Amino acid sequence: MDYLFDIQRLPSFLVPFVSLSYPVERPLLTDSFHDAVHYDIGYLDTCFIVTLIAMMAILRDVARLFVLEPFARWKLTRDWRLRQGCMVPITNGKSNGNGASNRTGSPTGKSAERLPEDSAEAKHIHRSVLRFAEQGWQTLYYTMQWSYGVYIYRNVPNMLADPWSNYPHIPLPSVVKGYYLMQIAFYVHAVLIINAEARRRDHWQMMTHHVITIALVIISYSYNFTRVGCLIMVIMDWCDITLTFAKTLRYLAFQKACDLAFIFFLISWFITRHVLFIKVILSTYWDLARIVPFEWIPERGHYFSPEVHMTFVVLLTCLQILQCIWSYMIFRVAWRVVMGYGADDTRSDEDA
Repeated sequence: MDYLFDIQRLPSFLVPFVSLSYPVERPLLTDSFHDAVHYDIGYLDTCFIVTLIAMMAILRDVARLFVLEPFARWKLTRDWRLRQGCMVPITNGKSNGNGASNRTGSPTGKSAERLPEDSAEAKHIHRSVLRFAEQGWQTLYYTMQWSYGVYIYRNVPNMLADPWSNYPHIPLPSVVKGYYLMQIAFYVHAVLIINAEARRRDHWQMMTHHVITIALVIISYSYNFTRVGCLIMVIMDWCDITLTFAKTLRYLAFQKACDLAFIFFLISWFITRHVLFIKVILSTYWDLARIVPFEWIPERGHYFSPEVHMTFVVLLTCLQILQCIWSYMIFRVAWRVVMGYGADDTRSDEDA
């Protein structure tokens, strides 16, 4: 069995696909993750990203097809039967006192009536099942990744107050490198998914968001600005948890719970996307150039120039503009909740 798990026995060209590349000697002085293996960065990291994308595709389908879709189908079909009055008392086939026996004789008391597959209700349930499974998978991923990011945040000193000190932040502890590569893989996978499936009304908005996010993550990784990158991803992922969770409640027809979850999401969205995120943009604009000198020294991993600085600021600002557009749509949904119509995401529920 040891042979199966010995990476050194693999052909050399496969090793980068199953393990982190560029291990280096641990620095004598570290400010976090003192016992972790440390790594440099390089082109071979792309190999590990490819493996992560494949694993995410497999995990997504397993979660959807074998857990999330069956659960949603059972729940929504059961609700339909209850609405139709299809559940009958258990009589074990005995007479009901009027000379007639139980019409099913089933020990479970379930009617043999089934939902017609070509009915409008069946199509609605099928659509809700697919939507629930997709949002459920995203809820699981964002919860896991946000927890991972918080773990890193709690172990990296002064991350919120000052993500720029001691730049460049290399070599990377294994947990930070793994976190970054997982985020890149997830958003590349998301781009593949939204282009493979039927286009929704917010297709180009989501594409723009994902492309900007991928660019920011890759640039911050390549130029060793990983501390601010980790901070931004923790800020952004929290709202994604609350939004996708609210959507799962809606697709399961828990409208009251969905409305409450949406209110919580609304508060979280404002704090994270329009308070904390703007603080990061301002810090990038003002503090970064004040703390980190404009120098291009590849042998030290110091990659900072006016062009790099403005690239960060422009990309972050573009992301904020997109979030302002989404905020307008979100507050339209909030108005529906206030008026008693219930939360209904106007961004992406319908196909284009």
